[in-house]
Amino acid sequence: MIQIEIPGFEKLSLVHAVFDYNGTLAADGKMIKNVRKRLVKLGEQIDIHVITADTFGMAASQLKGIPVKLHILKKTNEDEQKQIYIKNLGADRAAAFGNGNNDRSMLQAARIGIAVIGKEGCSAMAIQSSDIIVTSILDGLDLLLQPLRCKATLRF
Repeated sequence: MIQIEIPGFEKLSLVHAVFDYNGTLAADGKMIKNVRKRLVKLGEQIDIHVITADTFGMAASQLKGIPVKLHILKKTNEDEQKQIYIKNLGADRAAAFGNGNNDRSMLQAARIGIAVIGKEGCSAMAIQSSDIIVTSILDGLDLLLQPLRCKATLRF
């Protein structure tokens, strides 16, 4: 569990981190450099979930050996499926990371939503649904691995 006391934002008690895959953890289906080691380190503290439409069909092979729970979406209502998934986990105990329109409900439902602007860009709706915006998934992962960064960003 990751616990972060943030003045004016309530205490965060995170048990889950839920990630979109393409555009968030990966570019063109391939995991972004140095993401693997950060996910492994984060997985020592909380449960990691990857929920994806798997556009390039590479998520399972790219995530092999990392302690993650992979969930492949059906090809319709992706935004709704992601929201239901995180709510079933316990959205109030989860951080969510994403970049697409189909991530907006998941980002909004999570206790903390982090929009990632990567090589694919980030939809305006994902940005509007988030608590924090980062320009690199590595920076986003480091927010949880170095919790004082999260505190500095969200305090009132």
